[in-house]
Amino acid sequence: MNTKRHAPGARGFALLEVLVSILLLSFGILGIVGLQARAINFSVDAEDRNRAALLANEAATDMWVNRSVTIPASLLAAWQTKVASPTAGGLPSGSGTVTPVAGSSNSADITITWLEPNHASDASNAGNAGSRFSTRVTLP
Repeated sequence: MNTKRHAPGARGFALLEVLVSILLLSFGILGIVGLQARAINFSVDAEDRNRAALLANEAATDMWVNRSVTIPASLLAAWQTKVASPTAGGLPSGSGTVTPVAGSSNSADITITWLEPNHASDASNAGNAGSRFSTRVTLP
């Protein structure tokens, strides 16, 4: 016969410990899910910056090939269309400009701007210009 008796205040204590452990575990899992979401956002931002650098490199290549900082209108229009088209290797809400540097016949600034899709619908970013990549090309 089992004659072991527990103190009246100790009954259910093991169950309470298990419930607290589950609560702490669930907070830990929620924290990990939040970290994963932030990591994905940072990865997308890095991919967009990389794509902007590649697009600027394409414009710089056109300058080197033509040996002039002035890109022919047809090439410039095609490049700007590509910058604005995410499905063609461009950026979301992207725009690209090539501006010759004043006072220099062999330098130009290439500027690419875009707005991330998750920020485009955010009302708090209405005045935000989004992300920007800018570089200066100087031909020999």
